[in-house]
Amino acid sequence: MNAPTNPVRFELDGREIDAQPGETILLAARRAGVDIPHLCYTDGMRADGNCRACVVEIDGERVLAPSCCRAPKPGMKVSAQSDRARASQRIVLELLRADVPAAAEKPDSELAHWCDELGVVGSRFAPRAQPLPDRSHPGIAVDLAACIQCTRCVRACREVQVNDVIGLARRGAATAIVFDFDDPMGTSSCVGCGECVQACPTGALLPAALADFPGQTAGEPVAVHGAFAGKPAPVPAPAEPAALVGEPAMRAIDSLCPYCGVGCQMTYHVAGDGPAAKIVHVEGRDGPANAGRLCVKGRYGFGYPRHAHRLTTPLIRRPGMPKSVDLDPAAPLAAFREATWDEALDFAATGLARIKAAHGPHALAGFGSAKGSNEEAYLFQKLVRTGFGTHNVDHCTRLCHASSVAALLEGIGSGAVSNPVRDVEFADVMIVIGANPASNHPVAASFMKNAVERGAKLVLMDPRETPLARHAYRYLQFRPDADVTLLLSLACVIIEEGLTDEAFIAARTTGFDAFRAAALAYPPERVEAITGIAAETVREVARLYARGPNSMIFWGMGISQHIHGTDNSRCLIALALMTGQIGRRGTGLHPLRGQNNVQGASDAGLIPMMFPDYQRVADPAIRAQFEALWETPLSDVPGLTVVEIMDAALEGRIRGMFIEGENPAMSDPDLAHARAALAGLEHLVVQDLFLTETAMLADVILPASSLMEKTGSFTNTDRLVQLSRPVLPLPGDARPDWWIIQQIAQRLGLAWDYAGPAEIFDELRRALPSYAGITWAALEIEEAIVAPKFAVDEPSQPVLFEADFPTSNGRARFVAVGPLPAAELPDADYPMVLTTGRVLEHWHTGSMTRRADVLDALEPLPWCSVHPDDLAAQALASGARVRLETRRGAIVLEARADEAVQRGSVFMPFCYVEAAANLLTQPALDPFGKIPEFKYCAVRLQAAAG
Repeated sequence: MNAPTNPVRFELDGREIDAQPGETILLAARRAGVDIPHLCYTDGMRADGNCRACVVEIDGERVLAPSCCRAPKPGMKVSAQSDRARASQRIVLELLRADVPAAAEKPDSELAHWCDELGVVGSRFAPRAQPLPDRSHPGIAVDLAACIQCTRCVRACREVQVNDVIGLARRGAATAIVFDFDDPMGTSSCVGCGECVQACPTGALLPAALADFPGQTAGEPVAVHGAFAGKPAPVPAPAEPAALVGEPAMRAIDSLCPYCGVGCQMTYHVAGDGPAAKIVHVEGRDGPANAGRLCVKGRYGFGYPRHAHRLTTPLIRRPGMPKSVDLDPAAPLAAFREATWDEALDFAATGLARIKAAHGPHALAGFGSAKGSNEEAYLFQKLVRTGFGTHNVDHCTRLCHASSVAALLEGIGSGAVSNPVRDVEFADVMIVIGANPASNHPVAASFMKNAVERGAKLVLMDPRETPLARHAYRYLQFRPDADVTLLLSLACVIIEEGLTDEAFIAARTTGFDAFRAAALAYPPERVEAITGIAAETVREVARLYARGPNSMIFWGMGISQHIHGTDNSRCLIALALMTGQIGRRGTGLHPLRGQNNVQGASDAGLIPMMFPDYQRVADPAIRAQFEALWETPLSDVPGLTVVEIMDAALEGRIRGMFIEGENPAMSDPDLAHARAALAGLEHLVVQDLFLTETAMLADVILPASSLMEKTGSFTNTDRLVQLSRPVLPLPGDARPDWWIIQQIAQRLGLAWDYAGPAEIFDELRRALPSYAGITWAALEIEEAIVAPKFAVDEPSQPVLFEADFPTSNGRARFVAVGPLPAAELPDADYPMVLTTGRVLEHWHTGSMTRRADVLDALEPLPWCSVHPDDLAAQALASGARVRLETRRGAIVLEARADEAVQRGSVFMPFCYVEAAANLLTQPALDPFGKIPEFKYCAVRLQAAAG
């Protein structure tokens, strides 16, 4: 039977109300101002109808009906507050309360709320046997004594996040919630997303910070492991729920997650005021990008702003103190002295001005931050261009997706994603290549898994078998460095079998003939020995993608971080163009952004060869526009990129730098080279939260603000511009980043006098045509607006390129490519391949997540993954200490046996300073995006000495 399309009028407790199409009685009643008790139902989750707290009486029906999963019919008469309905609702609540001892129940739980509403006090019924609490997980306290078996946690885990950890075991009165095979949560396959905690209506699953841990007293430090072992950090001490939850000092503040590019909206629950204020726990909000979902980093990674290592006073290096990355981040005064803000700012600016006067503007450079706001990024690049007088400004996109942006700008005229992640709802086929969203963008991965459950087909392509593989229709584990060859073979099949969209190609593209000739040289039968993928599998996937009807491509740094990263992206663009899989819902191209504001920082101009909005520095007309806006002459020489700046510093051509919120002494390739370059600078100004490895090499350090302490706009991977609000006050004498940048600018002679982020954003809108239609006032009201939006009265564009492309002729461009070998291949001395990446629990260089106690407890020590056969060949067992060595350096760490890694390969995270992966990686650059080849170098593995 077809669902109704018009409102359904029915009677509820004697008055007529309308239910919208698809609404249940419960939802229609709530919209009409009538709250019906409910526990197993929650918004955003499939209704289950098992608790029966929401039963209502329907005229003419013998039994009561669960309102959470019953749809009204025209003319139906429903009673939610009749004597019979109320009696049943109360008895259900009383029975449930009997099983939940007062000591286990969260005081502000939904069960307590409905009992209070209906006057249910205590219970006349005998409780069931109570299981013992489980404190095995550092972030989640489990007390199934409070469990009413509503199964919200089961649905949250299995249907929302699709992690399949929580289930129901046994039968009858012995039925119980279990994790995996009735394992303790801390040893189960739980990924710590906390969706179950957010869904739980009683407190059976609770943030650990709200649980009363035996033996832990207020103010007692929680040990921090790994690099910070022996330097415990005070974290918000757990308090008894009754003393914390519901306290007047506890307040909820809406803001954003500080980590990946998904841009999750979240609510921070804060206790205390002023310096004593602390984040106790967080919940996901129903934002456009996350629909209330979070991952382990967003849920439990909030502790770092109050870590003991936090810098709160400006620091100046002590005279004669050598520069080294071997400092203790807990003891910065061993190498630095405290200074006033005026002294530190004068010292910072004077050093930069001195170098500019002696050696010219191009002897200076700046690295901005993708962790800062759009306003901060805009101010920083403006400072470098107008105050320093050079375009030597860059940021971490150079190390992440520079090659993707280069190919996208070249091919389709825009460096941004064409479609949001959640367009997978409309996709029939999803290709994920060179990305591990289950670890790096877990909330995005959850929507992909939802799409698979709906019936979409997922094709995963990666040399390493990542967690999404078990959800994939086809998994193509191609050989490292064979990506261009594999993509060309897919294109070859589409062309050979007549699966191209000839009308789209003719009307909306150029250059296809040259690409066609290049692709036809790589039929899958010819190259299957190179790629490691059977020809028939390649043909099947090519047909699947081309026929769609709607197909979408996602990629990550496994594609971009190669010397042929731009060619990889060119191939992906070509696949979309030749099949017409772009310009509508459920199609398009999406490079997943790694940091929370990589998209916004790039939009705002932290790119050396481009002004804000990707307008070329070398274009005289564009340059004239910015000279008029900024009222100063500008250089006509495009700037140097991250690795080029390091090379220039080592050669003495760059003599001074200002680095805001970046850590190149951990993130750059060939770290010995990068650290030597930074240490050799005449003057290095660092603005950051902690004494990072880069800050250890500074001459002056300016204590900055974390996302939890700032107001600003951030642009996520979907091009969604969202507002961050302060959750905590700034600690000590730390200052907002925009204020620090402005103070430096004033001391360099710039007449800046911005009152705050809103005023900066207003100028940013004038510099970025694609943000011109977004106002600060609108952001404060709507909280999220999609760019581009060219005028206030024009709509946003969540899907780009529906009619044309933003190129000079409105057409997209095919670019012919051919496979190129990696810059460094395995040989007899270094016979294996090393690749690096992120892991679920940590992020970027670890400066934030390794100072978040829950995340550090989950993955405290460095490790690498090696195929069991490779370990066995050297008589090594999983867990053995091994030495990894390349031509640039060596590290020692734990080796984990992992069949997901191909034989002859080693994977390791790059977040561990005590085993820094980038001591091993090599700095060869993609010639177009100037991105280093992090994903491939030759390495040897052997047992560690001793």
